[in-house]
Amino acid sequence: MVSFDARRRARRGSDRSFFMLIGSLSVAAFAAVFSWPSNPTTIDEPFQSFGGFECRVSSITDGDTLRCSGGTRIRLHAVAAREKDETCRPGHPCPMASGASATARLTELAAGQTLRCEQTGETYGRVAAICRNEADVEINCAMVESGTTLLWPKYDRQRPICQ
Repeated sequence: MVSFDARRRARRGSDRSFFMLIGSLSVAAFAAVFSWPSNPTTIDEPFQSFGGFECRVSSITDGDTLRCSGGTRIRLHAVAAREKDETCRPGHPCPMASGASATARLTELAAGQTLRCEQTGETYGRVAAICRNEADVEINCAMVESGTTLLWPKYDRQRPICQ
């Protein structure tokens, strides 16, 4: 039989656990409320009629990556460009055109514009997407057609561009 003191000590321990749990939850709730981002979406503005999202381009990173004003980084789906240092990663298609020429072409097509994009996946912290510029040009396709980038067949089979 358990003594009265043992039961009281056991109850005190469970009371402490309960209050510690309540305190932890209160701290977590406070932190969530006061640190919640003002724009909690992971991508820029939803574009309901298009079924995707809008991206106001704030910068061009290289020939296949850009950044939206809300912070979203977009990697053009099914497109392969040289890196800034003019190399190609092992296993990636490697265009003959320079990375600088691909970056310049993407700048012509997208810089300062509001794009309509459809997310196709995620890669290395970026949203993979097919995007159209304000002139309704599919940027992914235009980059490949320009010769500054290559079509990446593996991803094009999953979701074709140039349609």
